[in-house]
Amino acid sequence: MDNKKQVQKQFGRHADSYVKSVGHAKGKDLSLMVQLGIDENKGKMLDIATGGGHVANAFAPLVHEVVALDLTTEILAAAKKFVQGNGHTNVSFVQGDAEQLPFSDEHFDIVTCRIAPHHFSNVTSFVKETERVLKRGGCLLLIDNVSPEIDEYDSFYNKIEKLRDPSHFRAWKKSEWVNMVESASLSVEQLITFDKTFQFSNWCELIQLSKVNKATIEGNIVQASLKVKEHFHILIEDETVVSFQGEGMLLKGRKKA
Repeated sequence: MDNKKQVQKQFGRHADSYVKSVGHAKGKDLSLMVQLGIDENKGKMLDIATGGGHVANAFAPLVHEVVALDLTTEILAAAKKFVQGNGHTNVSFVQGDAEQLPFSDEHFDIVTCRIAPHHFSNVTSFVKETERVLKRGGCLLLIDNVSPEIDEYDSFYNKIEKLRDPSHFRAWKKSEWVNMVESASLSVEQLITFDKTFQFSNWCELIQLSKVNKATIEGNIVQASLKVKEHFHILIEDETVVSFQGEGMLLKGRKKA
């Protein structure tokens, strides 16, 4: 099964869970994204891989028009129910691929994407497409989990993410993101990092992970080296993983005027 089909299977099966997920619905990262976008042009905004629709919902009162795009029909339906249930009538919902956006050149003032690119199999195409559909001087606001710059820690983090969720493709390093964004002729205006603490049981329950798969991931974490455990602040009690700490990134980019 290719990665896009894995994504559709994963998110289609758990659409309502992603709408209700506290980590997706709330969080300082979402508030900060809104804060960084509030002074931008209030015209048209595109939210790529909208998921539960939380970004579209947050920006709807602030801009003239929002287009919420996602690959998966079931999660689009769940997002539409959520957003329209909050009284927003200026949000449209479009099924589409982040790597082949179904929009004309220079169409949007703002493009957002939150906690999704680690599922994209061709993230460079996503960045190039974002640059293409942005108007000159337009703004990119991007949030995602990032992997450490040290290869050993990078490999560990992506391994446990992939074991948990087959639709996970790769969490990229911050340096890789800067390179991809600048290679697409977008400038990086701000890059903010923040810690993300994952409660292990909740992290597994979000996607209704089987006991066997949960035990496999737990075994990998328990058997990790001391320096890996220290880096990720892994908390283990009685051979049971309680939590670990990852890292998130908010990047603000700009298309040349």
